[in-house]
Amino acid sequence: MSADSLQDASSPRYSARGVSAEKHDVHQVVDRLDPGLFPGSFCKVIPDALGGSEQHCNIIHADGSGTKSILAYLHYREFGDPAVFEGISQDSIVMNLDDLLCVGATGHVVLSNTLNRNARNCPGEVIRALIQGSEAFIQHLRDQGINIVSGGGETADVGDLTGTITVDSNAVARLRRDEVIRNHITGELCIVGLASSGRASYETFENSGIGSNGLTSARHDLLADYYRSQYPETFDASMPEGLCYSGPYRLEDALPGSKHLSVGSALLSPTRTYAPLIDAILKAHRPQITALIHCSGGGQTKCLKFAHDTHITKDNLFEPPPIFTAIETASRTPQKEMYQVFNMGHRMEVYTDPTTADAVITIAESFGIDAKIIGRTEPAKANRLTLITPSGETILY
Repeated sequence: MSADSLQDASSPRYSARGVSAEKHDVHQVVDRLDPGLFPGSFCKVIPDALGGSEQHCNIIHADGSGTKSILAYLHYREFGDPAVFEGISQDSIVMNLDDLLCVGATGHVVLSNTLNRNARNCPGEVIRALIQGSEAFIQHLRDQGINIVSGGGETADVGDLTGTITVDSNAVARLRRDEVIRNHITGELCIVGLASSGRASYETFENSGIGSNGLTSARHDLLADYYRSQYPETFDASMPEGLCYSGPYRLEDALPGSKHLSVGSALLSPTRTYAPLIDAILKAHRPQITALIHCSGGGQTKCLKFAHDTHITKDNLFEPPPIFTAIETASRTPQKEMYQVFNMGHRMEVYTDPTTADAVITIAESFGIDAKIIGRTEPAKANRLTLITPSGETILY
């Protein structure tokens, strides 16, 4: 699928809110830059500037929690609990770490955080919760055998730029060049999906599966206009009124289809890291892993960026967790757009041979994470993606 056709398929509701699932304009610039040592890899890989070793390489990555921090702000203002921001720290770290996993980096990571806030709306107790949450999550990762070190960070008071707060991170990793996963998706591979919801053995909570992508749409499609009138600092005033806090729910309302989660706790569910699981998979089967895809920006279409004359078919997808069903029902968003914006049930994919696929599923189950073969690849004249949803709808990209 060409970049132009991806742009044509971009989600209309998403773009009307000032965001893009595909970031076509960004890629027009970035894709012309030096591709690094391994063109086409999930993250840009560069020579080892830190150690000067010909056998090693560096990966530098930047990402953040996106507009999920606004949900934490709403919760904080409504209920007065700054601890909600601890999960936002995890979101920011995981969105970096799990991208690094896709090139094979599971350790030797140094992390730095950047907080941009409106100090009037986000006082010191918010910053304290974010910093404490970051340090606690990094220690939790170390306890799971993932070597990540805090390198400090920066807090900037930029009230003219944001009405609330943004939480971003930058991660640097060092890796042997012969350990890099090059993410070259071709024909005749099995695709293992790793579930985004449930409770992994290293988690202390039920995960809704939402991650940190598509939260602009999720927030406005689920939450009621009460938040528009109460918290005008949390949205772009130029957004069409029908797309701004146009949902039926308050944060405290029960999430339809869930036994335990409220709408607020589901939206704020800290993004799961797959680091302990991917580390175990790579230790056992690194040579057999062709690609790892973090289904973040672009949702289930992310894989197309790494395909080479390949038809990717996903016809055994997970049943969407309740949070996605609630968004789809409340917004009447077509499934084609839902699968392009959200992960819809699995946020990490492993591309490998059939025998290794079975072994990956077994390892995932040992971590309490549901996994299954969700599709396959085959040679084609051009890249394309076919999804067959659990409801039976066939979607072509």
